[in-house]
Amino acid sequence: MNPSSLYRLSAFTDQPDGGNCAGVWLGEVLPPAAVMQAIAAEVGFSETAFVAPASGAARQIRYFSPQAEVSFCGHATIAAGALIGRLSGAGTYVLSTAAGEVEVHSEAGPRRWRASLLSVATRHIAPPASLLDGALGLLGWRRDQLDAAIPPAVAYAGAWHLVLATRDADRLAHLEYDFEALRTLMLEHGLTTLQLVRAEGPGRFESRNPFPVGGMFEDAATGAAAAALGGYLRDAGLLAAPARLQIRQGHHMGRPSLIDVEIPVAGGVRVSGEAVELDDLPVAAA
Repeated sequence: MNPSSLYRLSAFTDQPDGGNCAGVWLGEVLPPAAVMQAIAAEVGFSETAFVAPASGAARQIRYFSPQAEVSFCGHATIAAGALIGRLSGAGTYVLSTAAGEVEVHSEAGPRRWRASLLSVATRHIAPPASLLDGALGLLGWRRDQLDAAIPPAVAYAGAWHLVLATRDADRLAHLEYDFEALRTLMLEHGLTTLQLVRAEGPGRFESRNPFPVGGMFEDAATGAAAAALGGYLRDAGLLAAPARLQIRQGHHMGRPSLIDVEIPVAGGVRVSGEAVELDDLPVAAA
């Protein structure tokens, strides 16, 4: 196997104790899936991105949680984009994902490298009753606690997420659920995370994202879900595009994150954030 390097970063933050941590593996040829899964389990972060080749404008990328591969991961893409920018120079790179091609632009910020991704085309559907009732029951939520201005939806921007908006801040402050039961329900419906949100004001949201299908209670910052939310709000006519959103996530976990979302009139949604390298030097990986 060709030499490679494994880096550890945190995305959507400018502080090492904030954001969502991701592994980023760089090499000339991607390892077998079983090897990537083993590396992701050893890293232990919610996602590890595997990128090959290590140089060039167009690269393949795959994403593994500690338990399974996912089609697309936003925070690991931001981490990979910031790292590629530092190693190869600021600019725009094309990453070929299982969901389609994603453009990533990287640039040096005042303190940290910053990256933005342009998602694949967004879409959404109404959740089946079995999914909506099951998720609400497992969360301990009632229908009258939902925000009528943002109806429940299953939204996509590379991966599928159940969007549930609440008017009640306590619903997000006290997140509890049966881990295995929610994992089973989400797998039955092909979901990656739940996107639990509350509108804090014009263009501002608070979010929490249960991620039991990846072996994690919740994600500290979920770029794919942020893109899916932005696309859903636009495509359902719930906001006028072009528009910008800021999503706060991770503060309940002690890892505050800030996700910037740009929603154009049509097409993919742009998600941006800074990334912090957690290692002074890369860790060699076969």
